[in-house]
Amino acid sequence: MAQLQPELLLQAYAIGVFPMAEGRDDPRLFFVDPDKRGVIPLDRFHVPRRLRKTVRQRPFEVVCDRDFEATLDGCAASTKRRPDTWINPEIRRLYLALHARGHAHSVECWRDGALVGGLYGVKLGGAFFGESMFSRATDASKVALVHLVARLRAGGFILLDSQFITDHLQRFGAEEIPREIYRGLLERAIATPAQFDPAAGDWSSVVALLQDSTQTS
Repeated sequence: MAQLQPELLLQAYAIGVFPMAEGRDDPRLFFVDPDKRGVIPLDRFHVPRRLRKTVRQRPFEVVCDRDFEATLDGCAASTKRRPDTWINPEIRRLYLALHARGHAHSVECWRDGALVGGLYGVKLGGAFFGESMFSRATDASKVALVHLVARLRAGGFILLDSQFITDHLQRFGAEEIPREIYRGLLERAIATPAQFDPAAGDWSSVVALLQDSTQTS
């Protein structure tokens, strides 16, 4: 059987579907097109008060794409709270290939030379599809999410797709929208030029985001 190619995966994202696996040890993939889609509105992103304080203290060195592979593996790792994940070897292969082509990026939190949390996702035009996150230190994945949103807002992105929503993401303003509305947003986002520069600093954008969140909370 021929392997799924990264270009086909991008075509799937462009029409609103994404891949998953039943578990990390299941070799098969399937595509998901949910009736309701989770999104995080970039213009209404909410940073909880305690997290705002943590972000301002800068407890981590936050960078992009320093070690995408390690970030992907951190998201795939089993933990006590999450004994299984959907990131199987085929998912791993595909997203490493997308990263090599400049379509997948990571936001990483480092401390004392160690990767302690982060997230990764896929860029397509002005849309960013958040895939997974992990944390080995308190608030590391949350800080990474704040930095991601700040970077997306500064770079001209208009859609942050979270696929599904959880209680955790709802604290940041995530919401569900019907499939047809999502597809309209997606079409407009893909046609929107946007910039994700892994080498660029983002602290001024983070400060602006925190200020906005303070004014709207």
